[in-house]
Amino acid sequence: MADLNVITHDILIVGAGLAGTWAAMSAGENGVKDIGVLSKVHPLRSHSSAAQGGIAAALNNVRPVEGTGPRGPLEQIPPGDDPIDSPDLHMFDTIKGSDWLGDQGAIEIMVNEAPEIVYQYERMGCVFSRTPDGRIAQRRFGGHSVPRANYAADYTGHVLLHTIHEQAVRNGVKFYAEWYCLDLLVEDNVCRGVVALDITTGELYLIRAKAVFFGTGGYGRAWKITSNATANTGDGVAIAYNAGVPLMDMEFVQFHPTGVYGKGILMSEACRGEGGYLRNVNGDRFMENYAPDKMELAPRDLVSRSEQTEIEQGRGVGADGEGIYLDMTHLGAEKIMERLPQVRELALNFAGVDIIDAPAPIQPTAHYSMGGIPVNANGQVISDAEGTPVVGFYAAGECACISVHGANRLGTNSLLGASVFGRRSGKAMAAFVLSGAALQPVDEGAVKKNRQCISTLMDDSSINGKKESPAAIAEELKTAMTRYAGVFRDEERLTLACEKVQELTDRFKNARIMDKSRRFNTDLLGAIETEHLLTFSKVIVNSGLARTESRGAHYRTDYPKRDDEDWLKHTMAHKDSNGEPELSYKDVDIDWDRYPPQERKY
Repeated sequence: MADLNVITHDILIVGAGLAGTWAAMSAGENGVKDIGVLSKVHPLRSHSSAAQGGIAAALNNVRPVEGTGPRGPLEQIPPGDDPIDSPDLHMFDTIKGSDWLGDQGAIEIMVNEAPEIVYQYERMGCVFSRTPDGRIAQRRFGGHSVPRANYAADYTGHVLLHTIHEQAVRNGVKFYAEWYCLDLLVEDNVCRGVVALDITTGELYLIRAKAVFFGTGGYGRAWKITSNATANTGDGVAIAYNAGVPLMDMEFVQFHPTGVYGKGILMSEACRGEGGYLRNVNGDRFMENYAPDKMELAPRDLVSRSEQTEIEQGRGVGADGEGIYLDMTHLGAEKIMERLPQVRELALNFAGVDIIDAPAPIQPTAHYSMGGIPVNANGQVISDAEGTPVVGFYAAGECACISVHGANRLGTNSLLGASVFGRRSGKAMAAFVLSGAALQPVDEGAVKKNRQCISTLMDDSSINGKKESPAAIAEELKTAMTRYAGVFRDEERLTLACEKVQELTDRFKNARIMDKSRRFNTDLLGAIETEHLLTFSKVIVNSGLARTESRGAHYRTDYPKRDDEDWLKHTMAHKDSNGEPELSYKDVDIDWDRYPPQERKY
């Protein structure tokens, strides 16, 4: 391998968001010193920083009290609300939100470790918003029975990521900013490393490691209207799938109710947590027709479907009638400026509306991926329904499916899950490495294969003399996924989606890029990302077509009921020899005595 660029680490982390940085710091704290973190953007631009509303934990910090504290009148919960929180209640809310597809053992771990992780953030210096008497402030979020979202105004993810990144740097973790993971090296069910591209130079590297962790985020960029950053192209799930690792529950993709109309940029659920209203073109608070008990604070899947129903029945707003109003004018300028300053700025910049004075137009936006790489509660990637481990390979965060979110994630459980399971993965990797794990031999042909793929994209010739634009293919894919695999689905639409994805996959064989340079070749990155979008989109639409029921975020208008008899199970998709998803199924972990399935209504 003398002609190859080779880097070695005991542990290699791919992705520098909350999950990846927690994994790196945790592994370091547990005795591993040689840790590298690969990120295709600057680590502090990782998408965790875009999370706004809060991180869930049953702290019971907001409760009815009398008198005043050192900073003024103590915050009161409105009369009639039950302020008593507990991990058990957090667990039930999460199971119910998941539409009983969440694995209950993993959920129990998450909710029990939630208070500890929040207080650890606090001890590391995270600047949370506070109640007048100095406790961490909490507010309501959809699907949660009580105020449980611990927040820092509406910059929570930003504050958490900066806090944990500083600690990782302090502990000597090495960051590779603007490096792109191209390939995962798995042989005989043992992970051996990755092939990566240094974006700044265009050089390929073989990176060997005793343990590899993926915290590569979600894949909302497969849709036209999305809250996801440009970088969220599902690289990790596509790379793992191509390496022979299955994907789980890919049909479950959450649409957030409040993306900026026409743009998709997120207006935090904190808007509704602080008391915002959803109104149709007639000014009606229509959620009373869909979730009279929870109103705007019903779970995201239900609220998004309610909005889409209003839109499709002609009560939408905007030039094309595809929007809904988010009204916060009654909250007042002081509350908005204290708790929702970023939301106000986003509405001003992208909708031209000052939410202090007028309602903002919004619409459902592709937001969160419940499915992904199957892992257990220690972040260990598994290769089948029996839980056989992929030795040396770990994952957490949005690219992973543990599955604590099941068919629908509750707001503020994402930052929590990334933090809890990132930390647990770090501990597990440290134990694995320190128990005597060795660097496994690798096939240098993997680098040559990736080099050839890049050369093909840059080659001016093409099959049949036809050259396809990766950007044009990506745009057609996003349009098709929005139209056929959106909030509402049925057999006809999903079949059309399958056909379109296959057509675009075939056309991508002729894809060519214009830029032939090596340094910062964004044309090349866009082409590789487009291939990843096509790869996992095929799994999404095939898995969705097979699941003939409605559960959580997967809503089939031709099968509008949940079917526990046939479909209370996880979908597992392996890539077969023809490149097609081969579907199998895995049991859901359910405590039948404590939390048996029941009707999900709000």
